Amino acid sequence: MNVGVLGTGHYVPEKIVTNKDMEKIVETNDEWIRTRTGIEERRIAGDDIDTSDMAYYSAIDALENADMTPEDIDLILVATVTPDTPFPSVACIIQERLGATNAAAMDISAACSGFMYGMVTAKQFIDTNTYKHVLVVGVEKLSKVTDWKDRSTCVLFGDGAGAAVMGPVSQGRGILSFELGSNGAGGKELYQDKDSGYIFMNGREVFKFAVRQMPESSVNVIKAAGHNEEDVDYLIPHQANIRIMDAARERLGISEDKMAKTVKKYGNNSAASIPIALSESIKDGKINDDDLIVLVGFGGGLTWGALALRWGR
Repeated sequence: MNVGVLGTGHYVPEKIVTNKDMEKIVETNDEWIRTRTGIEERRIAGDDIDTSDMAYYSAIDALENADMTPEDIDLILVATVTPDTPFPSVACIIQERLGATNAAAMDISAACSGFMYGMVTAKQFIDTNTYKHVLVVGVEKLSKVTDWKDRSTCVLFGDGAGAAVMGPVSQGRGILSFELGSNGAGGKELYQDKDSGYIFMNGREVFKFAVRQMPESSVNVIKAAGHNEEDVDYLIPHQANIRIMDAARERLGISEDKMAKTVKKYGNNSAASIPIALSESIKDGKINDDDLIVLVGFGGGLTWGALALRWGR
């Protein structure tokens, strides 16, 4: 059995916060943010929108795209580090709200790599015939754990959600290979401070880690799938920083038009960034059946994940 993506969806809040808006909040400027990160604006959820709301909206979109009902889902996996509350899980909240009465549900915490961990976990359940259809959601409300007085981090993050319905696909399609990894010794470089509740990041160290790990993991899954870099049709990297993304793209020899770039308008959405970029790319017609796609991310933990995917049902 091959396991692939049957449908995708996403949701971003309506409120747009531009770099010019950020200039009014902290000592920074539009040019500095753009040249160093590639970010021009980000979406911020209001007090009336919680993590589970965004997860629900993206899940509805994905189910419609897959032409499936909530009752078709056997398992819900939600990747997030910003749940509504520690428990119940976001997955359980949206299970009830969707009416997915046949689904087990749990959250996954792997920061920005979370959606990759979710996709690979879904694959294992489907491979073993335990479940047939798994809903995987990546969602974050990072605005509630961001220190809006810290100019080194507050300009980076945004809120949003992306989702994918996973299940059996035709021969030759679906996930061809994957890689997951972690380095707990690097956890001190990117974490949520337990006293303040805010994100702390050693930007220099995280940048060095990401510039090395993203290209390396991308190459690893391409080789494991029996392909070469020139076979890749589309790259969807974690949308953290355009310089990190370009490093991976250039290592693979991929042209700019073959890489998803949502960081410009959404910023870093952590676990939501890859599924949002995937869903937008599908809706924009940038991915076609039988395209070879590489998804790759890194995040707090430190964690990383990548997979090679032959698109189509």
